[in-house]
Amino acid sequence: QVQLVESGGGLVQAGGSLRLSCAASGSVFSLATMGWYRQAPGKQRELVATISQSGDTNYANSVKGRFTISRDNAKNTLYLQMSSLKPEDTAVYYCRADQLRGSSVFRYWGQGTQVTVSS
Repeated sequence: QVQLVESGGGLVQAGGSLRLSCAASGSVFSLATMGWYRQAPGKQRELVATISQSGDTNYANSVKGRFTISRDNAKNTLYLQMSSLKPEDTAVYYCRADQLRGSSVFRYWGQGTQVTVSS
C-alpha cells in the first residue's frame, strides 16, 4: 500500500503563487507516473499535470505556462508549483501515483488539499 499526503493548499489572491507537495509513504517501490488532478464544486475531477518516473511532463492546456510539476524520487515527493493563479483554479487538488507490481498497475490517491483563489 502507498499513502499519499498532500500539503500546501490555502487561500491566495489572483496572480499569486502556491506550491503543493505530495509525500508518498508505505511500500513506495516502483512508483511510475504521478500526477495532480483537481475538482471544483459541481464539476468532474480533471487532469492538471502528470510526470513520469524519468521526468517527462504533461499539462492541461488551462495551466500550461503557469504551473510546473516536478518530483524528487529520492524523497518520494511530488510537487506542483502554481503561479499566476486565477479564480478558476479554485478546487480541491489531488495527488495520484501509479505503482507497477509485475504486470499490474495499482493507482493511489491522496485525500486532497483545498486551493482557493480570490479575485
